[in-house]
Amino acid sequence: MALSRRVQHDEYPDWILAFGPFFVLAILVTAIYGVVSLVGVDWLAATETLDVLVVLTGIGFVAGILPVIVGMLWFPYFRRLDLGWIHAVLAFSAGILAYIAVEMALEAVGFAAEVPTPFVGESVAIGAVLVTVATMELASRWRSRKTASVSGDGLRVAYLVAIGLGLHSIGEGLAIGSAYVLGDVGLVALLTLGFIIHNVTEGPAVIAALAREQETPPLRHFAALGLLAGGGVILGGWIGSFVDSALVATLFFAIAFGAIVQVLWEMAELITSEVESLVTRRTSLGFVAGLAVLFLLEEVIVDGLLL
Repeated sequence: MALSRRVQHDEYPDWILAFGPFFVLAILVTAIYGVVSLVGVDWLAATETLDVLVVLTGIGFVAGILPVIVGMLWFPYFRRLDLGWIHAVLAFSAGILAYIAVEMALEAVGFAAEVPTPFVGESVAIGAVLVTVATMELASRWRSRKTASVSGDGLRVAYLVAIGLGLHSIGEGLAIGSAYVLGDVGLVALLTLGFIIHNVTEGPAVIAALAREQETPPLRHFAALGLLAGGGVILGGWIGSFVDSALVATLFFAIAFGAIVQVLWEMAELITSEVESLVTRRTSLGFVAGLAVLFLLEEVIVDGLLL
């Protein structure tokens, strides 16, 4: 069985499986640019509530769900890796998540300070983190019992990662929705482009745990994982277009932070369930690489575009 999962995609050379998603991403960005250039941006000036929701749903799908799905296209390549490299990919994903967790914590603290009553903002942030961690832990245990007879821990962890990333992506949607209602079309476009590039890295984070499984899950799980991980951009866009509240922003960023912290714990347990040491040369390099990639995307590429 272990052999069959390694040779399932042998008809494709490694370089195609490794670099194929980059080509898909390039085609996706080019197509979006072409459509926007052809149609123009007048359609962004919707004022009716329903039209606003439709526009933000489309933007959220392009900025959130599509890039995650593109990133998940690395799954066949990950399936060829041995266990040591799979752990390195998991560590890479953990590095991405850790960087996002720090961002979410800083955002939550920043918005909490803007709440008219600071004590209320701080209380909401701390309470949201604690409740989220507890809820995610209960959900993890429930799903572990439900999937124990049909799959390993990889699918459970993949769902937890997708949920954590989905909560994080609500913050991205808040930024897009706020820029949209302010009528800053240029900022909406730049944010969308930046989040497309950023969210491609979330695809591997979602499916890294699945690469260690003996059986490939049905496609419905991949669809659900992509929707969970990227769909938050749509929800955040809706919220950002109608609610301008530092307290609400504090709540969502704190929830995202709590969810990702719990997911990181799950990923560490997943690795240590198969090997004695969590920290190896490969996992250390993978974790640092994940941090470096997100730093490059967030602080250099995305911020460079916005400036």
